[in-house]
Amino acid sequence: MTKTGSKCAVLGASGHGKVVAEVAELNGFSDIHFFDDRWPTISNVEHWNIHGNSEMLLAHATEYQTIIVAIGNNSTRLEKHQALIAHGAVSTPLVHPKAIVSHYAVLEPGTVVMAGAVVNPFSHIGQACIVNTSATIDHDCDIAQGVHVSPGAHLAGGVQVASEAWIGAGATIKPLVKIGANAVIGAGATVLRDVESDQTQVGIPAKPLIKKEV
Repeated sequence: MTKTGSKCAVLGASGHGKVVAEVAELNGFSDIHFFDDRWPTISNVEHWNIHGNSEMLLAHATEYQTIIVAIGNNSTRLEKHQALIAHGAVSTPLVHPKAIVSHYAVLEPGTVVMAGAVVNPFSHIGQACIVNTSATIDHDCDIAQGVHVSPGAHLAGGVQVASEAWIGAGATIKPLVKIGANAVIGAGATVLRDVESDQTQVGIPAKPLIKKEV
């Protein structure tokens, strides 16, 4: 369904924001407005103009057909998304045309699925998530709100990821594993067992990261 002429706001003039803006254009949004809290110190990102800060976007939230928060920090992204929804904003999920999302999968508002990503049947992706380039989420996964699945990460069937967890680039998660809230899985890690909330795990197989005392 074309959305030619409709307006999309992107909060966050970042590299990630540029990718989100292009995904929005590929979904038919021809009028892309960026907002960023560094405005007016910065006034554009590439060829897109920055129209104000997040407070200004809140004041005009109902003027856009969709608003996507393009901020990498999970807690900040989710907080901003929820504030916009509370102000009457619409935030539809966006899927790159070269991603594959099963019609049996569910994507919640504010989630973006990038090029080459796959979301398989009966998986559920919560609000304000990032399923990044070429990431794969297999059948029956349950991804809570505010999660970032980084480029090239692979979640096998039945994986559960709690809110605001971060799955690093190239990480692999074994079937039926549970990842706790705010957990961080390091790039390239292979996760074979459940991960506790607020825990960082790295390596093959993944183990808790123990910080050395200085």
